[in-house]
Parts: sequence; structure tokens; C-alpha cells
Amino acid sequence: MPSIGEIMESMEYGPSTEDAGAVRDWLAARGSFGHFIAGRFTKPGETFATRDPSTGVELAQISQGTERDVAKAVRAARRAARGWGAMAGHDRARFLYAIARTIQKRERFLSVLETLDNGKPIRESRDIDVPLVVRHFYHHAGWAEIAASEFPGHAPLGVCGQIIPWNFPLLMLAWKVAPALAAGNTVVLKPAEFTPLTALAFAEICAHVGLPAGVVNIVTGDGETGAALVAAPVDKIAFTGSTEVGRGIARALAGTGRKLTLELGGKSPFVVMADADLDAAVEGVVDSIWFNQGQVCCAGSRILVAESVAERFETLLRRRMEKLRVGPPLDKSTDIGAIVDPVQKDRILSILAEATGAGAELVGGAARQGCFIEPGYLKNIAPANPGIRQEIFGPIATLSTFRTPDEAVDLANNTVYGLAASVWSESATVATDLAGRVKAGVVWVNCANVFDASAPFGGVRDSGYGREGGREGMLDYLAAPAVDILRDPPPAAISPAPQGQAGDGEGIDRTVKLYIGGAQKRPDGGASYLAQDELIPIGSRKDIRNAVEAAQAGLGKWQGLGGHGRAQVLYFLAENLALRRSEFAGYASGDEVEAAIRRCFFYAGFADKFDGASIAAKPGHLTHVQHEPHGVMGVVAPNAAPLAALMALLIPAIAMGNAVVAVPSQDQPMAALTLAQVLACSDVPAGVVNIVTGPREDLGRALAGHDGVNAIWQVGQGETRLAIERAAAETLIPVWSPEPRDWTGPAAQGRGFLRAAVRTKTIWLPFGALPAGTGSAAY
Repeated sequence: MPSIGEIMESMEYGPSTEDAGAVRDWLAARGSFGHFIAGRFTKPGETFATRDPSTGVELAQISQGTERDVAKAVRAARRAARGWGAMAGHDRARFLYAIARTIQKRERFLSVLETLDNGKPIRESRDIDVPLVVRHFYHHAGWAEIAASEFPGHAPLGVCGQIIPWNFPLLMLAWKVAPALAAGNTVVLKPAEFTPLTALAFAEICAHVGLPAGVVNIVTGDGETGAALVAAPVDKIAFTGSTEVGRGIARALAGTGRKLTLELGGKSPFVVMADADLDAAVEGVVDSIWFNQGQVCCAGSRILVAESVAERFETLLRRRMEKLRVGPPLDKSTDIGAIVDPVQKDRILSILAEATGAGAELVGGAARQGCFIEPGYLKNIAPANPGIRQEIFGPIATLSTFRTPDEAVDLANNTVYGLAASVWSESATVATDLAGRVKAGVVWVNCANVFDASAPFGGVRDSGYGREGGREGMLDYLAAPAVDILRDPPPAAISPAPQGQAGDGEGIDRTVKLYIGGAQKRPDGGASYLAQDELIPIGSRKDIRNAVEAAQAGLGKWQGLGGHGRAQVLYFLAENLALRRSEFAGYASGDEVEAAIRRCFFYAGFADKFDGASIAAKPGHLTHVQHEPHGVMGVVAPNAAPLAALMALLIPAIAMGNAVVAVPSQDQPMAALTLAQVLACSDVPAGVVNIVTGPREDLGRALAGHDGVNAIWQVGQGETRLAIERAAAETLIPVWSPEPRDWTGPAAQGRGFLRAAVRTKTIWLPFGALPAGTGSAAY
């Protein structure tokens, strides 16, 4: 053992192990765990072992949930839903507060249990995860108290199925359970197979505070248990996990009308500009990718460094990496703990082998005995290398360089994911410019992995859709105000007109044309069908492709106008609609034309007023939640009310800065094609609105399957809705399916349409001198 003098010279420090005696006693007393259903634990059934990943020692036996167990839990939740949903918000708030206080009182116990089960360092569990769990329940106690006034007319969804991963077992539980309960829903939660213990400890807390039986139910098990929950008659599924599983869930829920939020994989960029504080950026890498073993979906695992400072940055990075301590997770001196399971360790090593086999150089990253991997990074790595394309989910980053800010943005966006990003620059102008241009749901400026219950979190593209946290997270657990649902008549079958019918005998083409890129276009293939005594073009997949390309080309100019500029165009469109209302005679009623004019005025008023917000999250941070347009939207209009319905969908979408490819009423398309003529003379830039007529289901499926489309709105039931949502599941495009309604009345406009027309981006910007403990590692 070194002397005190030697320790003062070397500044080495010895082990400081957290006592796990109370947790081990708790585990020994229980032995095997059943499920938590209807307020009590069931008798254990067939079980499997959960193990301490740092030692491989068994911790407990966990019941493998069956389809029958899931059904029993869903029934219990359904029975409890009526009373819990009808309970006064104040009473729900008191339960959430009681949960928060009880977790606070058991913070040390829960931190040790989490570290034993997950393998992360005790400092992570104790100082970051569990305090944020408490924060979520406190925050959502507040939402429960004020929900009736803040969300008038909204109602609980009912029973929510929730599936969480193994990287943040208790935090992900809080992230999902707290808003669900605050909104008046009941829950059936399936924790990860590897890490169920803190969920079961949470179940004891629910019983301890007297939460009504059935409000929270926990069923443990593997992927088959999760699949049974997805198939069960619940009203929502909230899933955090891999992109492929998320895609399968979206496919399973297609056409069911059940709500879905997905928080999926990530390969987040960590952009270091030439003027960045390099020492701070290096600490950001440590916080983002290494302190948590890289087992976090939003870790900044793709480090992109300005070429002019890359050599200095790498020197600092390597020096810091070599000082990190890999070891027992319960040691308070440990920086990097254990990988959650040998299966995950093998997966990480397999990807590293692929990456180095494809030419990358691995610095560090050595495998140690047991479930340990040293921190490391891949350098000299090509953009197509598996190491830079795949989510490694381990303590391994990639290191690449860029020369210009534009190249940095291109590299940052060169991924199928869009969960988070981190930008480092001492210039506020440079940092905020990049933050706005990077495609991600969350962007941290000069910090990394900062979270708060008040700040929405979620991704875009293959990182999923929906938000957790803040107002947006609450809305994702609430049903919109009810409307009187009207039946939308199914369209008649399309019979292509004979080719010779397209002319009038003198070589003049009588077929009405598509509207693509601000001009009339003949359909690909030239086919048409007879509707409203006109030959209507039958659009094809190629026409959809051309329309999407035109929409993408028109986006820049349209968004560049800003809200005020778009409002002027919408007012002018309303003026022209009023002047040319006679042209719609026979194609749409006078009430529909008047409704279309009102829609233009209503959303012109909102174009520069549907604001984001700066929220009170962590001290020393400006946390801005901004609304961003999706980009290119597909709109599949209902068959009825051919003008009013189309305008009810079209105008809010373009008011928020989107470009639209619209498929109008199949039986009554002439109102939309007449509208195209009005659009052309109303200063709507080319490509902002495109109209493709023909079979709604086929065209909707083509839109949903196009990876250049960022969101779909469709008003259709039965096979049409099923076909579109199945196609969208493959591309992970969010689909909004508002119910058919009176499209000329007040139920056809409002904030619900505006919210569906945007997604949120949360930007974190630290400022001033940060108080101790609120730096980049403050989750």
C-alpha cells in the first residue's frame, strides 16, 4: 500500500466501494419475482436469471411473461382506467408527488440496485439517473394538477403499453409512466429482460403509496412478452429500443387507430468547430460517450472535428481517454463500468472487427475479461464504413474531420438517424446556425446529454417520432377533443378511360392535367378516368416521385419567406378564391368555398404566431423548444367535401412552412384541380403545393413509401388507412389520421392541425457561469 506522501505525489486514489448490503438483503429475501398486476405481485412462473454484468453473479430469478400474463395485466389496467381517468387532477398529483418523495427517500437503495443490474458506474446512477427520475415525477405531478386548464377538452387515452430498454431502466420507466399517469391513463409496462429489478422495486413503491390497484402493472420477460403487449388491446404503445423492432411495432399497429410513439436508435454527431474550447469539448466526449459505456442512444458517437484543430483535439482526447478508470461499477472511483450483457459485448466487438476490416484504425477499445471494454475511437474511417453507419452502443466513438461549416453539416446529416447532436463553438452565430441546420430532435450547444423533464426529447427519421417530456410529451398521452365523426363515402372503383376518349376528334387532349412544380403536367403513362364528366389523369408512382422532387425544390424559398411572408401569400390566396368562386360551381358548394377562404385567413393569422417556447429547465441554460416544419408532407384527402376537406389539411401544412403533395378526392377531383389554377396566380411558389389525382390508396401508399416524404396526413378508414400506415411503417414516416368530420365547420381547424404540421427541436445553450453540478454531464 502506498504511503500518504506517495499518494500526494502521484494523486492516485484507491477503491471506494458503495455498500450493497441492503440491496443484496432485499434480493435474497425475495428470491424469485412474479409480475406486478392489479396492485400485487403474482406467484412466480417460469423464470430466468438476471445477473450482475460486472461479475456474472446471479441477482434474482425473474418471471417470463406469457400472453396470458399480459392479458391479465391489460384487464387490470382497463378496470382501473375508468376511476383513475375520472379522478380529479389534484388527486392524481398527490399520488405522483408521493411517488417522487418515496423515490427520494430510497435514492441510495435504487442507485445501488440499478448499478448492480445494469453495470453502469454508481456515480451515474446516484448523481444523474435517480435524481432525474424524481424530477420526472415532481414535474408531472404539476401537469396532473393543471391538466384540465392547460389541455381543455382533452381526455386520457386509456391503457398504455410501454416497453423500455436496458440502458436507463428506472429513468426510462419514469420518462414513460409519469406523463401517462398525469394524463389519467393506466399503464402496463414491460422492462428490459436484462434489467428488470428497479422496475420491480418501483412496483413496491406504487403499492407503498397506495396507488389504486391496476393503475401501474409490470410484466417482465423477453421480446415475446413485448410482442404480446403490442398485440394486446391497449390504446397506446410507447416504445424505446432498436429501429428494427420499432419498425415492426409500427407495422403491427398499422390501421388499428392506436397511438404510437417511438424513440429509436441514434448515431449522433458531435461537431467541434475550429474556434471551440477544445478542453471543454473533450470533456463533452467523455460525458456523452464514455462515462455511460456508450450505452445511450443519443451519445455523440460520431466526432466531427475541424481539420485545422484535429491534431490538437486528438492529442487532448487520447490523453484524457488514457486516464479513465474501467472497473467495478460500485466503486465510486470508476469512470466506465460493465457492458450490460455478454451478448452486447460480443455485438460491439463484432462491429469493431467489421470496421477495422474495412480499413478503420481502432485507438483503445480493447476487450477486458468479463463484460468490460476500454474506451476507444475509430479513426481514418470512411463514410461508408460499418463503424460509422451502425449504432455501436458501446464506449467507442468515430473520429472524422471537415474543412467548412457546410461540410460539417453534410457529414452530421449523413445518417439515417436524427435523435440528437452536439455542437461546439465559441461563436454563438456559428453554433446556432449549425444547431438549426442539423437534422435532429435535440441539439446541445457546448454541452452534451443534458436532459430535464420539462424539455421534449425525441427524434426524426429512423430515430422515431413523438416526444417525451414537457407539454409535447403530455399531449402524446392525451386524446384530442372529440369531434362528431361523419362517414366518408368510399370512392368508386376507377375504370381507365379508353385511350381514344382522351381527344375530341381534332387532336386536342381533353384530359385535365396534374399540378406538379407549379405547372400542369401530363400523367406518366397518359391514363385517365372519367369523373365529374371530365377525364381525370391517373397519377402513378413516377408522378408521385416527380411531385416529391418538386416539393423538395420549393421548400427553401417557401421557408425562407418566414411566417409573415407566408401569411401574406395565404391572404392573397383567400382574396383570389373569393374573386374566382364562380369557377368552383358544380365542383364544390358555396359553403365549401367560404370555408376554404376562412381556412386561409385563420392559418395566415397563425403563420407567425404558432411559437415555440423558452422553458425553465436547468439553471444556467437557455432551453429553447422550437417548431420546425416536417419538410415534404403527403396529404391524402377524404372523398367527401372535395374543396373544404383538402383546404382544411393543405393550408395549415403550408402555413407552417411545409411543401405538400396532395391526393384529392377520388370521386370529385375537379375542385382540387380548379384550386391549382388559383394557386398558380396567388404567389404560391412552384412546388409548394402539388396535386396528383387518381386512386387514393395506391397514391397514398406511394407517398408513404417514399423516403423523401417526412410526414403523412390521411383521412381514410379500412383498407386505405391500413395500406398507407403499413407502407409508412417501413420508412418510419409519422402518419396522422384525423377523423372525417364536417369540413366546413369549426372542428376542421385549430391548434391540433398546427401541432401535427410541425415537429419540435429542443436546443440547449448554456450561458454565464454555471453553478456547480450543472455542467454537461447533468442529465
